[in-house]
Amino acid sequence: MVHYADDVKIYTRGGDDGTTGLYFGGRVEKSSEPIEVNGAVDEAQAVLGWARSLCEAGSRLNELLITIERDLWVLMAEIATLPANRHKLVADKSLVSQGMIDHLESEIDSLSLEIEMPKEFVVPGETQLSAALDVARTVIRRAERVAVRYPLENSLVNPYLNRLSDLTWTMARWAEGPHHRTARVHD
Repeated sequence: MVHYADDVKIYTRGGDDGTTGLYFGGRVEKSSEPIEVNGAVDEAQAVLGWARSLCEAGSRLNELLITIERDLWVLMAEIATLPANRHKLVADKSLVSQGMIDHLESEIDSLSLEIEMPKEFVVPGETQLSAALDVARTVIRRAERVAVRYPLENSLVNPYLNRLSDLTWTMARWAEGPHHRTARVHD
C-alpha cells in the first residue's frame, strides 16, 4: 500500500493557464513540441506498464519492462529541459546515454536467439501479453514520429525510441510462448 503525506495534493493549479513547468525551470505551453513528445512517451510508458501487469512478478520480461519504464523517465527529463539548461543533464539520470541504447540492443540480441523469426507478417493477439507489447510498440513508434519533429542537438532520444520499438516487437514475439521459441531457449 502506498502512503501519501496528508499535506501533499495532486493538484497544484499551476497548469490552469495552459502552461507546464520544465525540468530545471521554465514554463512552456502544454501544446508545445517538448510536451507533445513527453505526452506520447508517457502514453508509451503507461502501455508498457499494462504489459508488465500481465507478466509474472520477477520474470525476465517483468524486470526488463521495469528497467525500460525507468529509462523513459530519463528520456522525459531530457525532453523537458530547455536547450539553455541541457548542460545540467546527467547521463543515465536525466540524459539518454549510449549505454542505455546498447542495453536495448543487447536485450534484442539475447531474445532474438531464443525465438524463431516470423517468416510473414505477424498477426497480433497470440497472447494477452504479446498483444499488449504490440500495442506498446505502436505507441512507441508514434512517440518516435513526434520526437523527430523536436530535434535536440546531440541527443540520443530518437535512436533510443527506435531501438525500444524494435525491442518491444522482439519481446512480443518472445511472449507468444515456448512454441514460438527455438531449441536454443536457456530459461
